[in-house]
Amino acid sequence: MKKGWRRRFVRWFAIVTIAVFLVTALPVVAMRWLDPWYSAFMLDASLDALRAGKTNYHTDYRWADLEQISPHAAVAVIAAEDQFFPFHTGFDFKSIREAVRSNEKQAGRKRPRVRGASTISQQVAKNLFLWPGRSYVRKGMEAYFTLLIELTWPKERILEVYLNVAQFGDGVYGVEAAAQRFYRMPAARLGRYESATMAAVLPNPVTFKVNAPSAYVVKRRDFILDQMRRLGGPNYLKELGNPTGPPQTKPAQQAPSKTRASTGQPPRAGPPTETSRVPELPAAPPPEAEPAAEAEPAPEQPSPAEPPEEQTVVPPPEQSSPDLPPPENSPPDPLPPPQGNGASHLPEQVQIGTAHGQHFRPPLEMHVGGFIGAARHVTD
Repeated sequence: MKKGWRRRFVRWFAIVTIAVFLVTALPVVAMRWLDPWYSAFMLDASLDALRAGKTNYHTDYRWADLEQISPHAAVAVIAAEDQFFPFHTGFDFKSIREAVRSNEKQAGRKRPRVRGASTISQQVAKNLFLWPGRSYVRKGMEAYFTLLIELTWPKERILEVYLNVAQFGDGVYGVEAAAQRFYRMPAARLGRYESATMAAVLPNPVTFKVNAPSAYVVKRRDFILDQMRRLGGPNYLKELGNPTGPPQTKPAQQAPSKTRASTGQPPRAGPPTETSRVPELPAAPPPEAEPAAEAEPAPEQPSPAEPPEEQTVVPPPEQSSPDLPPPENSPPDPLPPPQGNGASHLPEQVQIGTAHGQHFRPPLEMHVGGFIGAARHVTD
C-alpha cells in the first residue's frame, strides 16, 4: 500500500512538473518569433492605476523591430544596464558579487542605496512574465525564465524585446513610444544624447523624467555617453552575433610598485618619470654680443660670394719682367729698329688696350715706323 502511494506521488509530481514546464516554456519559445502584445509589468501598472482611481491612465506601447530602432538607443541601454550582455549566458556573477558587497555596506544607513545586478536577459524575463517586488520566490522564477530565454532566443531578439517592453515613463513602454512622446520623432531617428537620456531614467522611470531631467539624470546621462564611446558606439552591436572579448570600458589600474625610498635605498639617478617630471621652462634668448673695447678688431675677410677688389701692386724695378706693363708714370721705351722683312714688332707695353684699368694710347713714332716698314716690303 505504501509503495503504491509513493509511485502515484512520483507519477503526479512528474506530470505536474512537465505540465508547468510546457505551460511556461511554450510562450517563451513562441515569443522567439511572435512579438508580445502585452507584458506582466504593463498589466500590473494598469491594475494599480485602476485601484488608485486614475481614470486618465493609459498604456502607451508601440512595437518596433530592431531594424527600426536607432543603434544609439541599443548601445545606450547596454552601456547603462549590462555592458557584458554579448558575453554572458544570462547572469553576470561578477556584478552580482559586487552588488552583494555594496548592499551589505549600505544596510546600516538610514537611506540605503540598493544596487542591482540584473542583466538585460533577467529584466526581459521579469518584465514579460513576472511581477515587481523583491522576494526569493520571484528571484527564483526570474532565474528560471532567464535560462529559458537564453536557451531559445538569440542575443539580438533579447535586445529587441527589451527595447520594446522597458518602461521609460509613467505608462510609456518601449523606445518607439518614448521617442514619440518626449522627442516627437520615431525611434529610428534617435541620436546619442536622446538615447543616453532615455537610458538614464531606466532605474526609476516614474520618478525620473526624460523631458525634465534632474541633476542626477544629467550626470548619469554623461556617464552613459562616456561608456558608449568607450564601447565603440554602434560597432559594439557586432559583438551580439560574433562576440570576440569582454569590453574594457575602464582604464586598467596598476598596483603601486615599491620605490627605492620605501626600501631604504638611495634614489637612482636617471630621467624623471611622468609623475615627477618638472615642466621645462622656455629657453631664454641668447644675449646680444657687445663690442669688446680691449680687443683689436679683426681684419675684414672678403665674402666668398663677392670677388675681391683689384689692388694695383707696383713691383720694384729690379724684379720687373718685360712681360708686365710698366707703371703709370714711367715713360715708354724707344722703338727698336725694324728687322727682317721690315715688319714692325710692336712691344707689348704699347699695344692698344687697357693698362691697369686706364686707356693707353701708343706714341706717333710707332705708327710712322710701321708704315715705312710696310712700304719697303712692298717695293722689294
